[in-house]
Amino acid sequence: MSSDRTNIVLLAGGIGGAKIAEGLSLLCNIDLSVIGNIGDDDIFHGLKVSPDIDTLTYTLAGLVNRSQGWGLQGDDYKALSTLEALGDDCWMLLGDRDLGLHIYRTYRLGQGDRPSEIAKDIALAMKIKAKIILPSDDEVRTKLKVQEGWLSFQEYFVKNKCEPKVYDIKYEGADNAVLTDEVTTSLRKADILVFAPSNPLLSIAPILEIKGMRDIIFSLGIPRIAISPLIGGKAVKGPTTKIMKSMAMRPDSVGIAQFYQGLIEMLVIDHTDEILKTEIEELGIKVDCRSILMDNQEDKKRLSLETIQLATGLSDRGINHE
Repeated sequence: MSSDRTNIVLLAGGIGGAKIAEGLSLLCNIDLSVIGNIGDDDIFHGLKVSPDIDTLTYTLAGLVNRSQGWGLQGDDYKALSTLEALGDDCWMLLGDRDLGLHIYRTYRLGQGDRPSEIAKDIALAMKIKAKIILPSDDEVRTKLKVQEGWLSFQEYFVKNKCEPKVYDIKYEGADNAVLTDEVTTSLRKADILVFAPSNPLLSIAPILEIKGMRDIIFSLGIPRIAISPLIGGKAVKGPTTKIMKSMAMRPDSVGIAQFYQGLIEMLVIDHTDEILKTEIEELGIKVDCRSILMDNQEDKKRLSLETIQLATGLSDRGINHE
């Protein structure tokens, strides 16, 4: 680990991942790389939409609609109203400025450009200092099996509002997807690996299931730390506990620890869940209890700094912060 700069790699989904990514980006002496979830990607109105990557991008650019955690602040929906009037199915809420990004991405893809290069260029255009990295340039699609059959993630999450009971989850294409060079390079150069407080099955697993990803993580001789997405057995936002129950996982931070067993050295849980500490430690995972709720910028920065300090303590090496 460098004495003046620390390479942090964050595995992240959408809103929860974007919050901790923003917190890390506010720290001094950090070089941040964010490997984002592409399992939620889909096509709407002929345009390629990448919701989690876009949420990370808008958040790190300071443009996100903070009241909802996704989309662009101050966006409107004139284009969508026109599409709806023309009879198009408009259950996916996409603002006008947001659609501009999707048009750009789709045009670049049509020119044969790599999705990773497109994401990089978008981040540069928005003056984002952190690297936003796609785990693969190949398609990986999270699919959920409900009573009527298989749904795409967006069909389940947005169109059906997470209401159907989930019987199975698959990450279509992950077995054949190839990790990008950007992913392998960032991980090999990392000083610390952080797993964001994102839904483990819907945001983190689509990344981990890409061929070779787990092997690289297992081979890393660096501190690996995760932040639980659950507080008191409940998610701050989203269907995390509902999905965990459906997949026969324990819907609390012990279940999160079981999911990460073998991948992490430490799990950060909320102080209200301290009663679970012993059970998690029995899994061979160190536990730290503190406030993990991120209601504002100070919370994000505080938790990010504390997480990096905890990870640094795992290797007994110092980290320089102002």
